[in-house]
Amino acid sequence: MAEKPAQQEVKVAFPEKLRGGVYSNNMVITHTREEFVLDFMMITPPIGSVTARVILSPGHTKRMLSALKTNLEKYESKFGKVTEASELPKPQIGFHPPSAPQG
Repeated sequence: MAEKPAQQEVKVAFPEKLRGGVYSNNMVITHTREEFVLDFMMITPPIGSVTARVILSPGHTKRMLSALKTNLEKYESKFGKVTEASELPKPQIGFHPPSAPQG
């Protein structure tokens, strides 16, 4: 019979400046073959700013997605169905032709 490896306790330092967290009302995801980049933003028109950037391996991204799904299901079973937030309007950048006259 194989012995189970001993569990190792890992102490995690939580920097003071991160304890309050950051607010995000938008997120952009980009990826390469090796990593996913999640840019969390606070958009308050007419400007926005990145509040946090998280870089993950594809395998960790999949585990995180599974953990989020599980926790959302637990939340909904306790507090009720969550409705998806509507998307913010996309900013128009560049030149745009005038709208056709009405009439």
